[in-house]
Amino acid sequence: MIRAAVLLFAIIILSGCSNMDVSEYKDNGPEFVLEEYFDGKTVAYGVFENRSGEIINQFKVTVVGSVDNNVLTLDEDFVYMNGKVDKRLWKINILPNGHYEGRTNGVIGIAKGQRSGNAFNWTYIFDLPVKDTSYKLKFDDWMFLQDDGVVINRAYVTKWGFNVGSVTLAFHKK
Repeated sequence: MIRAAVLLFAIIILSGCSNMDVSEYKDNGPEFVLEEYFDGKTVAYGVFENRSGEIINQFKVTVVGSVDNNVLTLDEDFVYMNGKVDKRLWKINILPNGHYEGRTNGVIGIAKGQRSGNAFNWTYIFDLPVKDTSYKLKFDDWMFLQDDGVVINRAYVTKWGFNVGSVTLAFHKK
C-alpha cells in the first residue's frame, strides 16, 4: 500500500513538470522579441480543449500593445463563441537577458517569462472563475514566432500537477 502511494505521488509530481527549456530554441529564427512583436495591433484566434482533447470553447482576441519605459502594455479584448466577452490588461516589465515579469487581472502573483530564439515561455497561476466558484490553474504558456509574422501559442493547463486542458492560439499582425 505504501509503495502504491509513493508511486502515485511520483507520477503526480512528474506529470506537472515540463521537459521543455526555452534555451533549446536559441538558434531558431526568426528571433521573437515580445515587445517588438506586440507593439501595435495583433489578432489571434484560439480554442480551449479539456484534458481529453474536446474543444470546449473558441474565441478571438484583439490585442493592442505599446511600450513605454521598459513596460509592455497589452490591452486584450476577448470574444468567445459562447457569447462571453472578457478584457485583460497586461503590464509586462522588460528585464535584462530576455526575461519578463507581468501582472494582469486573474493572475495570482507575478507571471514570469523568458525568450530565446523564436520561443517565449510564460508561467503563471490564473484564478479562473467558473459559475459560483473559481479554480487556481497553472499555465505553462509557449509561443513560437513563425515566418510571415505568425505566432503559434500553446498553453498547458494543470491543477495539482494534473493536466486539465490546453489553450491553442494563432496570432497575426494587423
